[in-house]
Amino acid sequence: MSKLSINISDLFNLSDAELFDPHLISDYQHITIDSRLVKQDSLFIAIKGNKFDGHKFINEAVNNGATAVVIEKRKLKKYDNLKVPIIAVKDTTTALGEIASIWRSKLNAKVICITGSSGKTTTKDILVSLLKSKYKVAGTLLNNNNHIGVPLTLLSAKSDDDFIVIEAGTNHFGEIDYTTKIVSPDYSIITNIGASHLEFLKSKSGVLREKEFLFKNTKKNGKVFINSDDPLLTKLKSKYSNNITYGFSENCDIKGKIIDTLFDGRCKLSVQSSRYNFEAILPLYGIQNAKNILAASAIAISVGLNKKSLIDVIQLLKAQKQRLNVLHLKNKILIDDTYNANPESMKASIELVGNIAKHGRKILVLGDMFELGEKSEVLHRLLSTVIKRNKISEVLLIGTKMKQLFEELQSKGIDSKYFGTRKSLGNYLKKANFDDCTVLIKGSRGMKMEEFVKIVNERFV
Repeated sequence: MSKLSINISDLFNLSDAELFDPHLISDYQHITIDSRLVKQDSLFIAIKGNKFDGHKFINEAVNNGATAVVIEKRKLKKYDNLKVPIIAVKDTTTALGEIASIWRSKLNAKVICITGSSGKTTTKDILVSLLKSKYKVAGTLLNNNNHIGVPLTLLSAKSDDDFIVIEAGTNHFGEIDYTTKIVSPDYSIITNIGASHLEFLKSKSGVLREKEFLFKNTKKNGKVFINSDDPLLTKLKSKYSNNITYGFSENCDIKGKIIDTLFDGRCKLSVQSSRYNFEAILPLYGIQNAKNILAASAIAISVGLNKKSLIDVIQLLKAQKQRLNVLHLKNKILIDDTYNANPESMKASIELVGNIAKHGRKILVLGDMFELGEKSEVLHRLLSTVIKRNKISEVLLIGTKMKQLFEELQSKGIDSKYFGTRKSLGNYLKKANFDDCTVLIKGSRGMKMEEFVKIVNERFV
């Protein structure tokens, strides 16, 4: 099978492109924005980001083997002496998207795109693992899911890939529309609509409006997967006749059911579809991971993965770093869920602690949830309800927003402590009694809650 490449005709078709020394332009099988990743005969695109400007690394890219560069027209004069062809454009980020779109049009692979307020990275990772048992698969690395990361994921795909699994994230209006037009997915799934990024998207209706662009930009002969458990997503069913429904509700095409919860909090999941049914004890903890596994399984079943492969892979799944990573240590359990937090994921993680019967005491170490806008205070305070319902023994809080939850917990007589500094919380964790307990540590990315995981972990081992 011939290798994919970007050729001179493709480059001429870029918006506002001017080509200098076009007779030296060849076919480019490797495209990168990182001068350190340049291979021989690469095309280097100089992207101006928040921290770095790729134009400053053009000479390094050429020295490393780049044989053509894409730069912004306003910086042309600085590169008069460059000895490789230059493709000058108005905006190199736009050019990256256009080149990725051209690459997409040359791929034989089917593209699966995933978005949602929570669970999208885990669902993506699970789906990639499932599909790799039978197919050749490329996928988004980590959560590289923005207007830069999505095009780069496409450009990493090879001509012999069967599937590309892409995660699309957003926190501003228009981002999903932009990235999914580039992706042009064959299959698409929105995991859920929650109270995330409300600072910019304002409301759940705003989140839905933004996420729905994924469905709108899915190929007409493609499939959209609708979570029947999400009331906002269920309303979209009548708009998309090419839908496949999944969830834990009765009336869906691929139905999940929690048929047992084990002593240590793991779930036994049953999945029923028109093709086949199966059961599995899930190695990933929490109802949120059962939902993620069901979502990934719905797609895998629909594209032809067999029952044995599904069960075999599911039983070998491992939690990703800082994402509901459950550590059994002596007579204690430590749950590291510090990658990020929003109201839905916070609630689900607290409920997991409530469902673990192995140890008597249940302790939460919680940091602020970010990007909740004007609803931040009420959403933090509402966590008191789920904390009380799950009979949490002690709650340790840090962050200006968690002070509001602290006030709510105090009014309800729930044992809680608020720490004004990271040092004071750290000192408390170094001395606290953790015998016979389950400890959850969680907060938004900027809270760096993983630092407290390290302190507790050192106490446990």
